[in-house]
Amino acid sequence: MTPRLSCVVMKRLKTRAASTNVGRGARVAIVRARWNEDVTLALERAAIERATEADARLDLFEVAGSFELPAAVALLADTGRYDAIVPIGCLVRGDTPHFDVLAHAVARRLVDLSTTYRVAIPFGVLTCDTMEQALARAGGSEGNKGAQFMDAALEMVALRQALESERASARPRSKASSRSTR
Repeated sequence: MTPRLSCVVMKRLKTRAASTNVGRGARVAIVRARWNEDVTLALERAAIERATEADARLDLFEVAGSFELPAAVALLADTGRYDAIVPIGCLVRGDTPHFDVLAHAVARRLVDLSTTYRVAIPFGVLTCDTMEQALARAGGSEGNKGAQFMDAALEMVALRQALESERASARPRSKASSRSTR
């Protein structure tokens, strides 16, 4: 006997960060690594600017480097205070395998956290071959990825809110009424 597959089609939910009201009033934490600080400060400024445009409420935190970002994100997610947590870091390749080890560990842990918690956690760590590439992505010729990190977080917040709203409106309403027998 072959199992039957069923398919559920959901209506498309518009959650683009550029749309109006996306992430409005969201409670957001930004956790910035101090390592490669010229880059991470520029990324943080763009993320703050984008969050401010969306009327998000922000809390800012710092950690030593990108390796510490997942632990800080987990601590903040455990508080239940945030709709989104945006980690901001920058890893630049050197002459040893250290870069590869760090990049893999940080990426893997952030992905694990983003699928474990009901909090929007984008991947906000630049992994670049050179400092020039990093600077180009922190307000240089490639734009500022910090704004994109915040956009991704706010879109995920909006998606969760839309799904929760749709779920709440789909709940059957009770038609039972209470009658006293006294």
